[in-house]
Amino acid sequence: MRPTRTRRRPDTDTGTPAALSLSGVSASYGGRTVFDGVDVDIPAGVLAAVVGPNGAGKSTLVKAALGLVPAVRGRVRVLGAPLRQVRRRVAYVPQQDAVAHDFPITAVQVVEMGRYPHRGWLRRLTRDDDDLVATAMEQVGVAELAERPLDELSGGQRQRVFLARALAQRAELVILDEPFTAVDARTESVLLELLTGLCREGVSVVAVHHDLRTVLTRFDHAVLMAGGVIASGPPEDVLTAAHLERAYGMAPLVLDS
Repeated sequence: MRPTRTRRRPDTDTGTPAALSLSGVSASYGGRTVFDGVDVDIPAGVLAAVVGPNGAGKSTLVKAALGLVPAVRGRVRVLGAPLRQVRRRVAYVPQQDAVAHDFPITAVQVVEMGRYPHRGWLRRLTRDDDDLVATAMEQVGVAELAERPLDELSGGQRQRVFLARALAQRAELVILDEPFTAVDARTESVLLELLTGLCREGVSVVAVHHDLRTVLTRFDHAVLMAGGVIASGPPEDVLTAAHLERAYGMAPLVLDS
């Protein structure tokens, strides 16, 4: 039997532009074509997961949407517009191994970076900015780590600090690449509740994720990839035995328990 969902699926038929829309997009990485001619729309205001086996193109998909990996062809729209027009409205949390952990910076300085898209790098932060930074750190449970150097934090603590940076930005779209790596189950549950709360406030959240059971029980939308998009929509319609066998070569047993 499949797990029971813990969130009501939001009404996405509102006429609001998609959070992410890719039309005929092809992308390559390291000289290798990762996917070709991808079409996918992720609705606004939902907690969406991009899933699939290793090498399926999950991270490349979100990086292509963000301009971090060049799209060879096709059209990308973010919040209904070209990325250059909405960049400050988008926050990105990369994979942990994409971050220089030995950079001489404290946790609070990392979170303060979330305000720079609004203030610029050379202007001092205001009291309102400081309040937003403090609130974001409280939300993810790292307020007591504010003055700790980044390289002294555990993997899970660093991940929460970078999520706090995204929250401090007050973005309309938050994109996270494997956000729960090195995070224990309890912290993952707390962070999922936080992300769910953001969606209730109208924020769109897209996460590259790997735990299919969590996708079924906690996410509103799923994109299943394996060298392209196999299916996109409500998780229970996407993570079917037929789709999973096509993506993984077999349906993961965890969904049948």
